[in-house]
Amino acid sequence: MTAETLPVDPSTTARDAGWRDIAAVVGARAWTRLRLILSAVRPLAWVLIGLAIGLWIIGQVFGWWELTVAAVIIAVTVALCALFLIGRTEYDVALDLARTRVVVGERAVGALTLANNSDRAILPSRVVLPVGSGRGEFGIQRLAPGEQAEELFAIPTQKRSVVEVGPVSVVRGDPLGLFERAHNRDQPVDLYVHPKTVLFDGQSLGFLRDLEGMPASDLSRDDVSFHALLEYQPGDDLRHVHWRSTARTGVMMVRQFEETRRSHFVIGLSCNAAEYAEEEEFERAVSMAGSVGLRALRDSQRVDLRVQGRELPAGTGKQLLDSLSTVEQSKPKDGGITQLAGVLSATMALASFVVLVTGSRTRTEDLRAACARVPFGARSLAIVVDLKVENPTLRRIGEADVVTVAALEQLPVALRKVLA
Repeated sequence: MTAETLPVDPSTTARDAGWRDIAAVVGARAWTRLRLILSAVRPLAWVLIGLAIGLWIIGQVFGWWELTVAAVIIAVTVALCALFLIGRTEYDVALDLARTRVVVGERAVGALTLANNSDRAILPSRVVLPVGSGRGEFGIQRLAPGEQAEELFAIPTQKRSVVEVGPVSVVRGDPLGLFERAHNRDQPVDLYVHPKTVLFDGQSLGFLRDLEGMPASDLSRDDVSFHALLEYQPGDDLRHVHWRSTARTGVMMVRQFEETRRSHFVIGLSCNAAEYAEEEEFERAVSMAGSVGLRALRDSQRVDLRVQGRELPAGTGKQLLDSLSTVEQSKPKDGGITQLAGVLSATMALASFVVLVTGSRTRTEDLRAACARVPFGARSLAIVVDLKVENPTLRRIGEADVVTVAALEQLPVALRKVLA
């Protein structure tokens, strides 16, 4: 016998698909709400709930009414604590930092304002302000409609970094800490903790490579700083022919120029942890790189800053210090000062002045190789940070000046010796 295929009603299929879609939407919303409810239950509450269930079962099985009473007491306590979750947290929150950029060691002062702009009172609650890996807590009393509360705070800065302040969380919970419901308000604010720097006066750190700058010793066939007259060579630009001298000597003469270059100041800060004796040595190296960069910016030079693996924004003083706030020590496999100098030479061939900053554990041969890799024609300076030296020292390695300093305050004295 051959089985007959029954016809399928298209309307039934469409109706079943519609019910499935509705069930999927309802299930997703129910699961989202369930996750929200479960997120308010702290680990201690789960322990008490499990303990109450266990005591109830044992009490019923063995007839121990003491355990049954204990289970009821625990269950009632948990239920009463859950009631503390009831209430609104509809504050209008404003987080205001007086300054979003401070120098390490300074305090960042701010204010937290919570306003009740609704038509109903908001019960007392707790406000949590995350600050980096820590957090601050404020107790907010009952706010009537139209009222607001302001809390002032100060953030101590012990280390150079970028600290995320916020987002502000309004928390409702019970005194025993069994339940906690948090709602994030406002957006986090980045607090830049800049390294310490030192200002110094004196001669410009690098010669200017612009139209009104100092001419270099390199000679060019086409520039603006006249140097001498030479006989015409095939390929010379006829615009530079000196016709008066040509008429007098009978030989075509062309002008030769001294090459003038644009100002381009490059700082290479080595972050290789193996080149520093301790963390404080690296922090001072960051401060010295920032001090040199700020002075170059004051001299209206173009400044580029590079560390292992990336180039950092340094177009303005704020950008330079913000970039240095994010710098961290790298692993030895990322390369040291020699590899960094090679990258500088490959990517910034037109640099006029190159400053390399490293630590006391850098070997002399590595420093010599790094100084030899700087872009051709650029003046080079190496700053070695060594916390054990008492007075700054100056030496020459190849064509580079190398200064060794311990304290940030010694840097101006050391650079005056270099530029003398």
